[in-house]
Amino acid sequence: MSNFETQNLIEPKPQHHEQPPETATKHPNPITSLILQPFQWLKMLSSELNPSFILGIFLIYGLSQGFSASFFKVVTDYYWKDVQKVQPSKVQLFIGLYHIPWVMKPVWGLMTDVFPVMGYKRRPYFIIAGVVGMVAATIVAEGSTRVGVATALWCLIAIAAGMAIADVTIDACIARNSIEFKSLAPDMQSLCGVCSSAGALIGYATSGFFVHHLGPQIALGLLAIPASSQIFLGFVIYEKKTTDHDSSIGKKQAIDNLGGALKGMYDTIQIPQVWKPTLYMYLSIALSFSTHEGHFYWYTDSKAGPAFSEEFVGMIRAIGACASIVGVLIYHKLLKDYPFRKLLFFAQLVYALSGFLDLIFILRWNLVLGIPDYLFVVLEECVTHIVTRVRWMPMIVLSTSLCPIGLEGTFFALLMSIDSLGSLSSKWGGAIVLQVFHVTRTDFTNLWLVTFIKSIMRLVTLCFIFLVPNTGRLDTPNPSEILQSESKSADLETNSDNLQLLPLKARQEV
Repeated sequence: MSNFETQNLIEPKPQHHEQPPETATKHPNPITSLILQPFQWLKMLSSELNPSFILGIFLIYGLSQGFSASFFKVVTDYYWKDVQKVQPSKVQLFIGLYHIPWVMKPVWGLMTDVFPVMGYKRRPYFIIAGVVGMVAATIVAEGSTRVGVATALWCLIAIAAGMAIADVTIDACIARNSIEFKSLAPDMQSLCGVCSSAGALIGYATSGFFVHHLGPQIALGLLAIPASSQIFLGFVIYEKKTTDHDSSIGKKQAIDNLGGALKGMYDTIQIPQVWKPTLYMYLSIALSFSTHEGHFYWYTDSKAGPAFSEEFVGMIRAIGACASIVGVLIYHKLLKDYPFRKLLFFAQLVYALSGFLDLIFILRWNLVLGIPDYLFVVLEECVTHIVTRVRWMPMIVLSTSLCPIGLEGTFFALLMSIDSLGSLSSKWGGAIVLQVFHVTRTDFTNLWLVTFIKSIMRLVTLCFIFLVPNTGRLDTPNPSEILQSESKSADLETNSDNLQLLPLKARQEV
């Protein structure tokens, strides 16, 4: 059971003075109130939770996940295309390999939950994640000569591994706080979403500039900076130190905890209220084939496509990051209290329909309608990111509700690894489709057909919406409560059977 506990380091001080009657009745300026509202919200979260935990969300979700992931995505696209000169279907396969560290999140989760380092369960893993990311980014960007494809792939996987380990560690803190402060779960996810989108905005906006002026290989070395922030967080984040584990008793306890964690995960995943929504989350991602590399190569092609520049490609995605923030605000302000099934049904429906905007763009029907390429792609990017964020937020909130108490980090990591497995399936499914329909670096004849298949598969996901519970965030029972209830029910049935058998046996003996 996790010993990570939050403490309130900032406590509101009672006010003893009284305001004059005329001041008390004065209404605040609406504009000032609107500006101060985010700061008041952050102050409230810092008062209820640990301020260093809020700093961790900013650094991991904002700088590591938001900036690094977006910067990584753009720069590696150009790295494989211009430096290594790899075909799009092969790059799609490589991107799937980046997701392997994310699929391994239960392993990182088990390590943080049951294997403390020097008495700490979270802090050392932030440091380890930062060191791995820094070393890998330095190797791939070192020198004026390019490294081989295999070496570059291993380095990029290591960079992704550093992000994944740090993500698991902060998610363990988020999952625990979401259970202890259930009413604040949407607020925490909203803060994570805003930080991630804001970081992505900066990453996308600057990626094209650095690729153009530094080149993709040197630009990858800049990822060492966010990795260093993970090391910093490992030294400053608050965590209560556990008992010493330098003795054989401590090692035996860790092994026992590992066995208990595995059994708890096995018992929890068998609960229908857990495995059904988990299956839906996997299918909703896996069935939406990712054909990003085919679109990227087409975007930047000077003959078949619109020939967007590096700066414009980064700017398009930066605008998409802004749209993601809008999606977070829409969910937080308007949709967070809706039942999961109803919200996810309409979100998935709009998500599927938005896929046909890609088809219109590939067929260049936007020009027939008199809409320039740059304007249409911006509109398409905004719609897609808003809908994607609205679709993703309730699934994350639901995932935190499915974590049993005491195994928050491990089980949340398991759920997120299933989502990452869905992303891997989506990437490799897209790679197969691109290969089957012969979409290459220069041939985009069948790209429209690939895009059409992708949009249809998104509609197919609606057939599985019944797997999602038709409850709200406050009505979803915790798996620990379900297991405890089932255990009590089993004991009652056993006792009831014994009460019926004993008199019958007594009568037979008589």
